Amino acid sequence: MNLNAVYKIADKTILVDSIYPRVHHLCADYACTEPAELSVKITQEDLVYERSRSELSAQAEGSDYVEEREDYLEELAVYRKICEMMPKYDTILFHGSCVAVDGQAYLFTAPSGTGKSTHTRLWRELLGEKAVMVNDDKPLIKLTDNGAVIYGTPYNGKHSLGTNMCAPLRSICIISRAEENSICRADAAQVYPLVLQQVYRPADREALVKTLGLVDRLINSVDLYSLGCNMDISAAELSYNTMKG
Repeated sequence: MNLNAVYKIADKTILVDSIYPRVHHLCADYACTEPAELSVKITQEDLVYERSRSELSAQAEGSDYVEEREDYLEELAVYRKICEMMPKYDTILFHGSCVAVDGQAYLFTAPSGTGKSTHTRLWRELLGEKAVMVNDDKPLIKLTDNGAVIYGTPYNGKHSLGTNMCAPLRSICIISRAEENSICRADAAQVYPLVLQQVYRPADREALVKTLGLVDRLINSVDLYSLGCNMDISAAELSYNTMKG
């Protein structure tokens, strides 16, 4: 397999020059024949960096580090390099699960393990074919003069739930576990810390400053909700009926 190819992700054509073929299998649905606007080239130093980050993450969680395959580390390195460039184009990576209904996208976020993927699965059970998964893990969001647009990406979670599509982002909903379901509008200042936590923050200072400004634009361009929910389909019914307006 060719170790360099062009992919169109969030309306940017990107040449990926890799060491291993695995990342090209991951990105296959995003392949394009247009000229590349951006390029990413992976080196062994990039893989060493990703391994060190994984080791530090395991230490922070108090767990034993499990040695990762180099081709998996390369997948991480490719997306990191892409996301370092994206703020220049008013685009940020957001950690969340996003579903689109009737051409409008709804993004659910929370600390890992809270149940955001479970909640979007319940939306799909409730709404059937009307509900389309945009991305179940790491979508990209572009801020435009007309609001926020969310994009599917090849990096769509362990169950590979996502679609090569984009949709206007209508709402962001912060999920928490609760015995009884409840939902309310959230204040931008209230949700800002968690939203910022879920956004990829580049290492480059200029890109980081741009990212912070894009986060401000994001929370002022979409509806914000706070949802306390159990894992019953009634939670999806409540959130959908409220958020669709």
